[in-house]
Amino acid sequence: MTKLPFRAKTATGDILDVEFPLHPETGDAVRVGQLVTLLLDAIDKDIGLAGETSNGDVLQAVAMTLAIRAGMIHGAGSLTETLSIDLLRSALEAVADATRTVPQAGHA
Repeated sequence: MTKLPFRAKTATGDILDVEFPLHPETGDAVRVGQLVTLLLDAIDKDIGLAGETSNGDVLQAVAMTLAIRAGMIHGAGSLTETLSIDLLRSALEAVADATRTVPQAGHA
């Protein structure tokens, strides 16, 4: 299975190195990575402008966005629902298996 390596940096400085498994019918892995970066950057930028936003609110908004995007696809709703759930589960498992690097804090 083809994988997409992805590095994400959290607001607290943690680094997540993730190996996302790609769906066999992925059209362009590079574009997938670009979209992930774009979406994460847009969320971070908005939180920076609007102020504190709970993680639960962010996750809820992302889930709603996924549902809307799936609903925009012409085809059987059950197929896009199954695909969306499978893709989400696979991505969550990849993040659970990711390497997390936490910056050292303290004084020398």
